[in-house]
Amino acid sequence: MTIAEYNRSVDDYADPVYRFLLGALRQRELAEDIVQDTFEKLWVKRENVSYEKVKTYLFTTAYHTMIDRLRKEKRIVSLEEKRPDEGGMEMVPPDLNEILHEALEKLPPDQKAVVLLRDYEGYSYREIGEITGQSESQVKINIFRGRKFLKNYIGSIEAVI
Repeated sequence: MTIAEYNRSVDDYADPVYRFLLGALRQRELAEDIVQDTFEKLWVKRENVSYEKVKTYLFTTAYHTMIDRLRKEKRIVSLEEKRPDEGGMEMVPPDLNEILHEALEKLPPDQKAVVLLRDYEGYSYREIGEITGQSESQVKINIFRGRKFLKNYIGSIEAVI
């Protein structure tokens, strides 16, 4: 890959990779760090990555870097009990987008990633398989299970509204 192709890949794919990571992590700073790491890894391996395969390489690298960071944080962070809010706040109906993101946070990382790649980013099953290292059938299974969980978690729209 030439320097011009590298620069073009930054222009073309930095935002989609960031959106994918932000949707999966819901942490702006962490998503930015992983995007930076991903493009740094591409720069180091630019001789071995062709421009035609750069999109898959970037999403695959971002996905694996995200999983590695999540596993590392899980080991470092001790689980603390959350204290319930003691303030007397009146009940406000939750925003549907807020409910969806809350539901996404409860999905296992593999299901969350494939649902985001399919439903938010619009990738094909084959592309998602290349990005995540899963077989196409496993991708379909994880998407099905993730969507089923989301449907059950959210329930009917009438119940939310």
